[in-house]
Amino acid sequence: MTPDERRAIEADVTRLIHAYTWANDDADWHACAALYTEDALFRRPSGGEPVRGRAAILAGFLARPPRAQRHAITNVLVDVVDENTVRARSVIVLYMGEVTSDDGLPVQDAKSPLIGTFTDLVVRTDEGWRFAERVGALDFRP
Repeated sequence: MTPDERRAIEADVTRLIHAYTWANDDADWHACAALYTEDALFRRPSGGEPVRGRAAILAGFLARPPRAQRHAITNVLVDVVDENTVRARSVIVLYMGEVTSDDGLPVQDAKSPLIGTFTDLVVRTDEGWRFAERVGALDFRP
């Protein structure tokens, strides 16, 4: 693999991580789930049992109660294993609030912000780069 190919993979996977973040903040759960492989494993940073499979991940997203949210993803580090496999880590900062009935700005939740990490296994598929594993963890208690 050439240095340019490696950099292109790093850029593509960084873009995947950011696309996921924007879809999540837009509550576009179908777009979020589409960024996983069919048999992916996902664990929310807030804990709970891991969820396996794109359909189950989508169902989990759809079951979420509405909330205002904004994720900031930082310190993205992409390690290319080979031309089809990548490991990545990133820091997540999550601001949350309740959706208002008057379309005004939400009031920030007292538990905000939450700070944690994502550890990802990303693979190249026919659909492009997708999360095979996305494991979140909190770094501080709220």
